[in-house]
Amino acid sequence: MTPDLSTTYLGLQLANPLVPSASPLSRSLDTIRRMEDAGAAAVVLHSLFEEQIESESHLLNRHLDASADSGHWEATSYSPEPDEFTLSPDQYLEHVRRARDAAGIPIIASLNGMSAGGWLKYARLIEQAGADALELNVYVVPTDPRLAGARLDESTLDLVRQVRESISIPLAVKLSPFYSNLAHMARELDEIGVDGLVLFNRFNQPDIDLEALEVVTRPLMSLDGNGEALRLPLRWIAMLHGRIGADLAATGGVHAAEDTVKLLLVGASVTMLASALLLHGVGRLHTIKANLAAWLEEHEYDSVAQLRGSMSQRCVPDPAAFERAHYVRTVGMFVPEKVG
Repeated sequence: MTPDLSTTYLGLQLANPLVPSASPLSRSLDTIRRMEDAGAAAVVLHSLFEEQIESESHLLNRHLDASADSGHWEATSYSPEPDEFTLSPDQYLEHVRRARDAAGIPIIASLNGMSAGGWLKYARLIEQAGADALELNVYVVPTDPRLAGARLDESTLDLVRQVRESISIPLAVKLSPFYSNLAHMARELDEIGVDGLVLFNRFNQPDIDLEALEVVTRPLMSLDGNGEALRLPLRWIAMLHGRIGADLAATGGVHAAEDTVKLLLVGASVTMLASALLLHGVGRLHTIKANLAAWLEEHEYDSVAQLRGSMSQRCVPDPAAFERAHYVRTVGMFVPEKVG
């Protein structure tokens, strides 16, 4: 009998646990349809950014001010123009509508920001545009040494609380791992009423061009066959599973069916992927889905639900394997090469 790959995420019934995460791929309706045909159970659209919304508002104000006082335009011309944004906020809402009409799978919109404010009205507008759910991508890189971690945590909670109160569709929050107590933050978000947590956001890490002596930005992509990116979400999902009510989604390092299986075993409801599709094409979804079904059948699992969470911290004989990650034992595994 063919294994049942279905799962539930954010209250949505999905045919399988494979969900393309926010990336440039979702900017094209044709690519969204191709991802659906290849086996995607839902799609997270690329993000609408707080800066994008605020920039549009400031630009409008600048135009109005310029009409009233032509000299004022020169005084404000230092403000950056949003050339990097492919869609205006209103165009993003229209893209949500069109994606919802074009696809037969759930469409999860994405808002990316760090502070509470008027831009959050777009959460409600996204719901009105027809999104099945919203993923709030909390992207905060604190650089002020005077800013205490507790204040940063409370700021994040205020942001999420405002969004939760303004919409009725399911809400997921995409977090970074850099909180003083991630488990506490997860519990606080769960109590606010968040439907899911996406672990983890990966911050941009700039590099230096030694010839041009410039700081450069390069896309952060996980590499096929390198399981390093997978281990952090695997560890934390294992520790959070069963301790909070929110669904857990894994993102980062998913390139093969085996990666998906590991994350399901520790308690993930879905596994999200982007780098694998950008590197190998959306057809990779079909391969991972087929191999996932084959693995379940080979290991005599009837369904995804049967194995999900069976190797979380609460289920394994040695929870310390996740908690302390057996640091001392791991260090002892390395054997230096013979010298001389």
